[in-house]
Amino acid sequence: MNRAFRTAAVIGAGTIGLSWATLFAAHGLTVRVSDPRPDLAEAVDEALATYAPHLAARGLDTTGLADRVHLAADVTEAARDADVVQENGPERAAFKKDLFATLAREAPAHALLLSSSSAIPSSAFTGELSDEDAARVLIGHPFNPPHLVPLVEVVPGIRTGEDAVLDAVDFYTSVGRTPVVERKEIPGFVGNRLQNALSREAAYLVQEGVVTPEDLDKVVINSLGLRWATVGPFLGAHLGGGPGGYRHLVEHIGKSMQQTGAGLGTPAHEMEQKEQEEAQERLIEAVEKAYGSSTYSELTGTRDRRQLAVLAALDSADKEEN
Repeated sequence: MNRAFRTAAVIGAGTIGLSWATLFAAHGLTVRVSDPRPDLAEAVDEALATYAPHLAARGLDTTGLADRVHLAADVTEAARDADVVQENGPERAAFKKDLFATLAREAPAHALLLSSSSAIPSSAFTGELSDEDAARVLIGHPFNPPHLVPLVEVVPGIRTGEDAVLDAVDFYTSVGRTPVVERKEIPGFVGNRLQNALSREAAYLVQEGVVTPEDLDKVVINSLGLRWATVGPFLGAHLGGGPGGYRHLVEHIGKSMQQTGAGLGTPAHEMEQKEQEEAQERLIEAVEKAYGSSTYSELTGTRDRRQLAVLAALDSADKEEN
């Protein structure tokens, strides 16, 4: 690692921010959390209690976790001594523009300024920063919940410095994440664009009555999700071509797959207004019928237990290979 990270500021204590705070603290960082929510102390305590067992299951020492997480009165106090800042505010460019102006002013000059933005590239909110400050701002987009899901999309802006990119990769690696650097800014980045493409067709298939929400989830869990958890789309396709690899796959079934792609459906959000509202409501009701009988805590608990099991299995397979 090119530099040491000892203190982290977590700006915004929603689901993502609280998950980040717990992860950072579990890796020994002193964490200062800032959020105007009136129940901040209770939210932090609940997150630590909920997420600590997950991290312990991943082999981290969570002893004294709460002692390393502190509440900050405001953004200035949180950022004042930070080596790294992880912003998790609303997905609005104007909001982030004002916030990062404050962070650039209040955080130490060496501090790395990261945003968990899900879709907005950093160049959209750093235009008025000096070149020196813009050089240390970039996207560090996680997938929910970041204390469990390893991926972090590291997306530099137009004026982000290469040192900041390297430092971001080092930082996320140091807290057990898998950073992937994306060299071109694009709204939604890579992960969400892939997710949205699948979600778009999933919504269409349910709206058309082809399949129910729960059965569509079964399709993904028992096929694509299982495959992609181990090899990803391109390696999966390469293996799907047999000994001839990806070239064989494309040359022999590529045209039929292209015809399937050309026939993808039009989900509700691309229809006329009245038709869109009716179709969207039917979709919402179908999902609520499938999963509405369980609480949010029950559903996330099941999700997290399964994700931990997948991660443990992958760890075991990696150890056997090495």
